[in-house]
Amino acid sequence: MEQPLQNGVRPHALPRGGRLGVVSLASTADPMDFLQGCAALAALTGWKIENTVTTPDGDFAGTPEARANTLRSLWEREDVDAIISARGGYGCNYLLPLLDFARLREKAKPFLGYSDITALLIALDRAGIVCFHGPMLATDFHNGRADLISLFAALSGQPLGFAYAPASGVRSLVEGEASGTITGGCLSLVVASLGTPWEIETSGKILFLEDVNERPYRIDRMLMQLLQAGKLAGVRGVIFGEMLNCQPQGREEPLEAVILRILAPLGLPVVFGFPSGHVARGNVTLPFGVPARLISTPREVSLVTEAATVMRNLREVE
Repeated sequence: MEQPLQNGVRPHALPRGGRLGVVSLASTADPMDFLQGCAALAALTGWKIENTVTTPDGDFAGTPEARANTLRSLWEREDVDAIISARGGYGCNYLLPLLDFARLREKAKPFLGYSDITALLIALDRAGIVCFHGPMLATDFHNGRADLISLFAALSGQPLGFAYAPASGVRSLVEGEASGTITGGCLSLVVASLGTPWEIETSGKILFLEDVNERPYRIDRMLMQLLQAGKLAGVRGVIFGEMLNCQPQGREEPLEAVILRILAPLGLPVVFGFPSGHVARGNVTLPFGVPARLISTPREVSLVTEAATVMRNLREVE
């Protein structure tokens, strides 16, 4: 397999009044949610919204070729400053062999998504392109679930800083400090990358993992797979998302007990409840591929990242 790059290429920041391209790369989005999401995103941000439409192919938003072509087209267009996913679902894995990630790296631009979009985020991270685990158009903006502060900061060339007390729901499971770039995403998609040319690279990184509607024993199985595949060796720290609707049933072990049994022996800082991805509200934009520092204590969890986007050189736009 091609060796991954350790530091991502930072794309240009989204300018005031910039154009944001919307892509449907996995399952089809509900038309009403899509239109309401477009309207809400434009009203909240002032960004111009560039819609793309593909002919549905079964449950997918289009054939693999059509979806890949749409992404390539928006990525190449000089008047499109960033790209946001409409929704997840299933189907991004079909696109991976159809994309030239070296070419995407040459023209890097901000790309956002989560859930099934994790497959693309991992591939972009391996290609050395800074990308963003954050809200999507039809699943977060139409219902007010996106955190706008982190979104604006991430796309406008500002560093990000998060600090949470235990009452927020973000809490320390294992104390410690860690530095490294962040990678990861939806746990089931992270595990699905193993054994493929786009397998997640975790060594020296802070691993972010989140999921939805998974029982603790299934999360146990996926974490054990990562452990036995060597993907937890060299990890600097682990951040779990809210793990929405992943509560135990009956006499099952609590999820936190499962996590601690597998990760505590590794001596890494471990945090639980970070609100990015499948969340009840306030979906935070989290950059992958830029230096970050995690501090996990019983009193506070903090995460600080460098700016993930850079301002354009004035000469480029004269």
